[in-house]
Amino acid sequence: MGGHPYWYLVPYRDDAQAALDELREREFRAGRYNPVLPFIDYSEDALFSQKPGPEHASIEEAVEAAEQDGTRSILDIRTIAEMPEYGAAAPMDRAELQLLLGTDKPTREMLLASHELFAGIERGQCVYVTVYRDGRPSEFFFAGYSYD
Repeated sequence: MGGHPYWYLVPYRDDAQAALDELREREFRAGRYNPVLPFIDYSEDALFSQKPGPEHASIEEAVEAAEQDGTRSILDIRTIAEMPEYGAAAPMDRAELQLLLGTDKPTREMLLASHELFAGIERGQCVYVTVYRDGRPSEFFFAGYSYD
């Protein structure tokens, strides 16, 4: 099988790691991870309606239970990194954003409409982009590919 794309929007914070930690906790508490939900529907309308609750005592236990397939969610991403690496979210390169979207300050609508953002992401990796509204940061967009 191949990796499965996933994406999330979360409120902007000055600390990307804190935003990632809160996102991971939110998704764990909702139970939006493999093996609870083997395949999550990441469409904007469906994501939040899927909330069976966690079946594990911790994120670490959920990651272990998912084995080599991974959780197929943000739970597989533990940290923020400067450069792409497995199990980490790295900022998307500004020049790449400019090339793909015509700006390095994209709006939510631009990001949701762009499928090209996933082209450079490897399995088990994630990127994040600061989303702008009215010229100011408003959200983070986390996008990645599952291990399987």
